[in-house]
Amino acid sequence: MNTITALSLILFLLMIAIGGKKGVKSFIALFLNFFVLIVAVIIMNDVNVDPIILTLIACAFITCISLFFINEVNSKTKTAFVSTIMTVILMIMLIRLITEYGMIHGFGEEEVEEQTIFSYYVGVNFVNIAASVIIMSTVGAIIDEAIAISSPMFEIHRHHPDIKRRELFLIGMRIGKDLLASNANTLFFAFFGGYLALLIRFFDLGYTIGEIVNSKVFSREMLTIFAGGIGVALVIPITASVAAYVLTKQTKSIHDHEE
Repeated sequence: MNTITALSLILFLLMIAIGGKKGVKSFIALFLNFFVLIVAVIIMNDVNVDPIILTLIACAFITCISLFFINEVNSKTKTAFVSTIMTVILMIMLIRLITEYGMIHGFGEEEVEEQTIFSYYVGVNFVNIAASVIIMSTVGAIIDEAIAISSPMFEIHRHHPDIKRRELFLIGMRIGKDLLASNANTLFFAFFGGYLALLIRFFDLGYTIGEIVNSKVFSREMLTIFAGGIGVALVIPITASVAAYVLTKQTKSIHDHEE
């Protein structure tokens, strides 16, 4: 516990030194988001609660904290918020379809025996929980990408207020292309790093490459990685479209008012 406290203090001091006031807000936001996740997990243990609805609510709170608390309430953060929620909804629909089609339900034989009881307890609700896990794992990257696209788009429009909607959209797409590769790689290594210990155990038990690739655990992890990659890809055109629409609509309203 002392080590955790010391690391937290070092992180806090670094965030203050580098980020100033925004660094302090970011540090507080970490604990607020952690609290939201813990509450969501506790509530999710109730079989009468729909994990999908709970995930949407939790993502909305996390997005509000990450955007409005840290970056304040403005047109850029509102656009990023709408884009994030739209992306999350599309991801949930896609993940449910893929999970049901792939039949990746329950836990594999490689996982501990206690989880078998949980697998039975969850039953057909596992598809919803699988979608929730993937969404919770990727929502941070989606939020970061949404604000990273909307912010420069607003700055470009501020300096060039007569820019056309299509041109502004294409600028947003170009910005997103620069972010896509790094964010996709970040998600891949984050998920793969969490799976690395189990992968080493597979080899220690003498599993062949074919057995590992065809295992339920490996399939579920790959599904998570690819679904997360789809999420960070989808948020690019969604954010570019929403930002271009909002900005050009505001300009049109100003011109109409002046006339």
